[in-house]
Amino acid sequence: MVVIAERQTSSAAGWSRRTAAFSLVLLLTVLVGHQFDLVETPVFLWVLAIVALLAAFALLFAGFALSRLWNFGDRGGRDLSVGALLALLVLAPFGVAAYWATTSPPLRDISTDLDDPPVLDTSDRTADMNVLSPPTPGEQRLQGDAYPLVTGRSYNLPFETVVDAVETVLDRRDWQLQGPYPETDGQSEVTINALARSFVLGLPADVAIRIADDGDTVVVDMRSASRYGRYDLGDNAGRIVEFLGELDQEVAGQVGPAPAE
Repeated sequence: MVVIAERQTSSAAGWSRRTAAFSLVLLLTVLVGHQFDLVETPVFLWVLAIVALLAAFALLFAGFALSRLWNFGDRGGRDLSVGALLALLVLAPFGVAAYWATTSPPLRDISTDLDDPPVLDTSDRTADMNVLSPPTPGEQRLQGDAYPLVTGRSYNLPFETVVDAVETVLDRRDWQLQGPYPETDGQSEVTINALARSFVLGLPADVAIRIADDGDTVVVDMRSASRYGRYDLGDNAGRIVEFLGELDQEVAGQVGPAPAE
């Protein structure tokens, strides 16, 4: 009499599905919570690390379950497939971020004026945030090579006109101003400070826009510095280039001719 062994159900396959599903739910929950300021950024970053670890464990469980299915004919193919797919879905953004980290320069404080950067408002910065310091010669070379479009603007216009254009562009953004717009009467230089956030993760960055009348032209310089993270993955440079490009269009729309760069 031939005895046919009953196929077992792989427990690793079930753990793969459950762990991957939990990591996905945790990722979506913490993303929403951080966007609505319900989760502080340091906690948010730690939870992201836990999410990545859980997704990696889900893949390990799926791999172990696959070996059991292949060698011993265990059940659980559907669970391990769902677990592997969900884990890969969760890990995909981390893979993209890792690619950006290897292709972007190790910078987190970008300015159009590296010799005299605009002054950032540090009134609400805490000890766990990135330390602000003047760029080293090496960082200056890195920025110049990686972000050649990060340059200041020079306009042959009245000082008040340029300030109004900057404020108009700022009003179109959801950046949090660090105080009311400065008065321009009798002034030849003003600095506007704001708090911006990255598009996907909502990571905060301090922004300073300096408008100065040097007698012949009005010069606009901008600085953006990440509050958290060793590298900004190009976020600050992209923010500056986009803002100043829109400022060029705003100035050109107000006065007609294209501004001088």
